[in-house]
Amino acid sequence: MLRSIVLSNPKKRNALSLAMLKSLQKDILHEAESQDLKVIVISAEGPVFSSGHDLKELTDEQGPDYHAEVFRTCSEVMMMIQNHPVPVIAMVNGLATAAGCQLVASCDIAVASDKSSFATPGVNIGLFCSTPGVALGRAVPRKVALEMLFTGEAMSAQEALLHGLLSRVVPEERLEEETMRIARKVASLSRPVVSLGKAAFYRQLAQDLRTAYHLASQTMVDNLGLPDGQEGIKAFLQKRKPVWSH
Repeated sequence: MLRSIVLSNPKKRNALSLAMLKSLQKDILHEAESQDLKVIVISAEGPVFSSGHDLKELTDEQGPDYHAEVFRTCSEVMMMIQNHPVPVIAMVNGLATAAGCQLVASCDIAVASDKSSFATPGVNIGLFCSTPGVALGRAVPRKVALEMLFTGEAMSAQEALLHGLLSRVVPEERLEEETMRIARKVASLSRPVVSLGKAAFYRQLAQDLRTAYHLASQTMVDNLGLPDGQEGIKAFLQKRKPVWSH
C-alpha cells in the first residue's frame, strides 16, 4: 500500500504551522506498523511545496515556550521520517524554503520538477535556519549547506540534484509519473527487508568504519534469518518470482 500525504494550504504557501506539523505527524504515524504500508509520498498543492514555519507564530507575542513547542514538534516530524519503517518520498513541484527545504532533505528519496527551487533564507529576516541546517548539512556537502545558510540564496533543482539534496529532477509533466514509478517499485518489494535495510543504513552512517561494517554485517545475517530473505534467494536460484510475506 502506498500512502499519499498532501500539504494542502496553498493560500498560506503550505507553511509548517504548529497545526500543520501536528497533522503531518499524525499522518506519518498513522498505521506505521501496518504490514500493508510499503511507502509514503509527501507532496503539496500550489506553486510552493512549503515556505517553512509560519512566521506569525514566531513573534514575541507567543513567547519562548510556544516557540520551543514549534521547533520540538518540527524536529520530531523530521526524525520520524528517518525512523519510519517504510521509505518516505518527497515529490516537489515548486519552492521549498527553510523548514520546507528541511522536510525535503529529511525524506529518504526526493524527486522534483525542473521548476523547483530550494533555499534556507532565514538569515535575511534575522532568523538563521539552524534547525533546517541539521537536515541540510546531512544531505549536501558542508560548504554548499553553509553557502545556502549564510546567503539565503535559492538553489535550482539541477544544482540541488548535483549536490545530493535530490534523487532526480524531471520535467513538471513527468513528476507524478516518475515519483509513482519509484514508489510502486518500492511497494513491490518485501516490507520486512526494506524496513530492516533502512534502519541499518541510517544507524551505520553515524558510526566509524569498523563499527559500521560490524552493524551492517550483523544486519545481513539478520536479513538472512527473515522468511523473505530465504524466499528471495530460493526464488532466484529456482528462476521464479519471489512471493513476499508482506
